[in-house]
Amino acid sequence: MAVAAAQKNREMFAIKKSYSIENGYPSRRRSLVDDARFETLVVKQTKQSVLEEARARANDSGLDSEFIQDATHIGNDDNTPTVEDGTQQDETKNGHLADADIGDDAGKADEDYTLTEEEVILQNAASESPEAEQAIQQAALLLRMRDGMGTLARILKTIDNYKGCVEHLETRPSQAPGVQFDALVKVSMSRINLLQLIRSLRQSTSFAGVDLMSDNNISSKTPWFPRHASDLDNCNHLMTKYEPELDMNHPGFADKEYRERRKQIAEIAFGYKYGDPIPSITYTESENATWQRVFNTVLDLMPKHACREYKAAFGKLQAADIFVPHRIPQLEDVSNFLRKHTGFTLRPAAGLLTARDFLASLAFRVFQSTQYVRHANSPFHTPEPDCIHELLGHIPLLADPSFAQFSQEIGLASLGASDSEIEKLSTVYWFTVEFGLCKENQQLKAYGAALLSSIGELLHALSDKPELRAFEPASTSVQPYQDQEYQPIYYVAESFEDAKEKFRRWVSTMSRPFEVRFNPHTERVEVLDSVDKLETLIWQLNTEMLHLTNAVKKLKGLHFE
Repeated sequence: MAVAAAQKNREMFAIKKSYSIENGYPSRRRSLVDDARFETLVVKQTKQSVLEEARARANDSGLDSEFIQDATHIGNDDNTPTVEDGTQQDETKNGHLADADIGDDAGKADEDYTLTEEEVILQNAASESPEAEQAIQQAALLLRMRDGMGTLARILKTIDNYKGCVEHLETRPSQAPGVQFDALVKVSMSRINLLQLIRSLRQSTSFAGVDLMSDNNISSKTPWFPRHASDLDNCNHLMTKYEPELDMNHPGFADKEYRERRKQIAEIAFGYKYGDPIPSITYTESENATWQRVFNTVLDLMPKHACREYKAAFGKLQAADIFVPHRIPQLEDVSNFLRKHTGFTLRPAAGLLTARDFLASLAFRVFQSTQYVRHANSPFHTPEPDCIHELLGHIPLLADPSFAQFSQEIGLASLGASDSEIEKLSTVYWFTVEFGLCKENQQLKAYGAALLSSIGELLHALSDKPELRAFEPASTSVQPYQDQEYQPIYYVAESFEDAKEKFRRWVSTMSRPFEVRFNPHTERVEVLDSVDKLETLIWQLNTEMLHLTNAVKKLKGLHFE
């Protein structure tokens, strides 16, 4: 329901969009950043719905009545483990928790208790079957002790009563007010007993907090991400399926024939699977004419305004008879060209993908490209990416090794990233790959795809109207973007190499607890999370270094001869 409501809100927002026109170019556009923020909203709403449903089930399941007992019953059954370990003696006697620790609070704890997200995940895992309940689970508990180190003995006894094994224990003075010590306890016990232990500990007023920490896959907060190029078959989620039907301001909104054409081409993309040849599209005379108008305009502007890497790759595409004025290139031909030059390949997309799916594809050196063409009445503008934008804007620089590496590193950084980090990565992508400027012989040149395929914004970006800032990922990633009119701010890179180095330093500060690398031989992303994997990688790198060292020696020998 949350997803449906959010989608409906988004569609209503699309209907209300308005465009401003300058230099014949309506600049309102669909944005990867906007979609990333929308994804974050949907994920939060969905997660909240799931948690509320799980907590409601937990409260209705009778678990409370079974495991959280009133203070008057504690200690009556020696086989029932509690924090008090079967006693109601004063805390100063024999070192047990006193009645007052629970007493009147027991009912309140039972009434107010709600599961944390980690506990919901654990409970769902335990509820799958009786065997799942008894499966051994490793977990880490953070206990905030009000009463000092004397509480530790009772904690250990309680864990033992729940048939748990303590694998690690450490304490430190707490900085929280009213708390003397924080204890980190790593335990191993059945899932059901772990849930009971947590509830039992929380009954005691000796603790200011009892938190289940993520350990050994208790938490599923790290989003799923593709591990092999074939997994990209699952990374084709669209923000909206057929945009012309949802946006009354779209050039094709009132054109039934255009909308049907878009739908047919989108269905071809939906049917594509890893390893398939990219289906060819028989473009109409009108579609080829639209391509020709934009292509010739780019040819006119490119010599003066495009960076040298773009111009060099563009020339190679012309020499390969892929870029010609009268015919829209087929993605299969372009993909084969890119594979030979940088290892990038293409796969067809039905529309604007979610930010997470799109960025994940880049990690595998795969660029998801649309095949439909913008409406003939608006040849120099499309509110969402079309094949003219992809081909003239993105493809030339994906044939440049340095830029291809930069694009892949953005993709690798997105794998397993949090929603907020996906937003930041999308913003960096927006201000670089889409709207980036660079220096070349002390002159500004464009390398952003949205600039190189859009006349109005290109001329605006290279005029004296916008503010220009040096590219720094930390500040760029939080800069508000503009989608109502032309950008007021553009970021300038000293070079692609400089941009890559700054980006790498910034990515190292992200919260993702692991590193990944792409193995081009297997088309697989490897998570570097064990010593064995690192040793294998070091061995491979040493082999490469040996070859490089031998090459240097041979070159030096030839030089001195």
